[in-house]
Amino acid sequence: MNRTCRTALAAAVVSLAAAGLLQAQSKPSEDLAARAKRIHAEAIVLDTHIDTTQRLLQPDWSFFDRHEPNVRGQRGPGGRGNHVDYPRMREGGLDGLFFSIYMAGSITGPPAVKRSLEQIDAVRRLAETRPDAMVLATTAAEVRAAHKAGKIAALMGMEGGHMIDESLPVLRDYARLGVRYLTLTHSLNTTWGDSSGDKPAHNGLTDFGKDVVRELNRLGVMVDVSHVADKTFEDALATSRAPLLASHSSCRALTGHVRNMTDEMIKALAARGGVIQINYLNSYIDEPLRLAEEARQPQVDAIRKDMAAKYPGAENADKRMMETIAAVAALQPPLPVAQWQRIVDHIDHAVKIAGADHVGLGSDFDGASMPEGMEDVTRLPKITEELLRRGYTESQIKGILGENVLRLMERVEAVAREIHNEARPGR
Repeated sequence: MNRTCRTALAAAVVSLAAAGLLQAQSKPSEDLAARAKRIHAEAIVLDTHIDTTQRLLQPDWSFFDRHEPNVRGQRGPGGRGNHVDYPRMREGGLDGLFFSIYMAGSITGPPAVKRSLEQIDAVRRLAETRPDAMVLATTAAEVRAAHKAGKIAALMGMEGGHMIDESLPVLRDYARLGVRYLTLTHSLNTTWGDSSGDKPAHNGLTDFGKDVVRELNRLGVMVDVSHVADKTFEDALATSRAPLLASHSSCRALTGHVRNMTDEMIKALAARGGVIQINYLNSYIDEPLRLAEEARQPQVDAIRKDMAAKYPGAENADKRMMETIAAVAALQPPLPVAQWQRIVDHIDHAVKIAGADHVGLGSDFDGASMPEGMEDVTRLPKITEELLRRGYTESQIKGILGENVLRLMERVEAVAREIHNEARPGR
């Protein structure tokens, strides 16, 4: 082959590679489905918000047994959709999860602390009971080590600042026990911060609320801005030295739910190194369904009022929630059905706004109704294949599946070390 031919051939190879048309020599016959399967297996796949924790407290339910999902992902007893367990995590390739420490925002004070500790203990006991299968992870390095060892990484996030009982010492105790993010509010305002689900009472964060953010930075615990009012988000962003996490939120530009983030919020989050973890909840990702639910809301409010009167007190919270969900599910006409591809539509939008390094997965499994086709964790590889089909690179996909939130954790940990070093005597 003469020099001219060699030069032309080299140019053609470069052109094909740049266009993504030349497959790697090591995998010459790999089709899209096989490539997606390989990427999913190689990635560290993390979900930053799973509500299976409530099931751990049920004496007749084992996380290590296989269970069946409810039909079309709809909520089952207790509002938990039976989406996640250890065998199905393995099947779906989910390598780590943040167990949500959750209770309604109406449960406050010592009862909230007690129930929080019970849930934290239940998560910790999973790893203690089956150290061959699970590892309690509190750092990004521990997540990576668990993956290397072939074990599930169990992490914890606390869904609502009402559980700290207005006490920084209680917050520090939660951090010592392994909690690695705090959602500043849930669906109700706290005494120190406004929620997206409530009427504004504080114009964002109070001085104590800002102290909570600063203490989270010092502890190396992520500041989670899912569920917060827009002004609370602004205050948290202005106060925090570390980048922020939105553990389970989607895009308000696509679905106008107040729980979702505006484009401006997503841009600001990303500009400071934060990550938005896309929520799968069907009415957060599908606008026709959201509008239908909004029209039905007066009926739902009446049911909640009746159930609150029928089952008063914190001790009846679970029964009240179960009967409320059952009554709401019986309302007619039936609601529209969201499809699972809407999850990837929200990923697409967030990537366009923030960049592929600032988007991840925060399903809300076992705490919400799922779209059709995402009935449980075994369906998770469909997201990887769809991302590949839409033209995402392997590096971008692995970032969305888990690497982006691991980098966020590493930065939050680094900020905590910086604060600790600044506070050392003699500096």
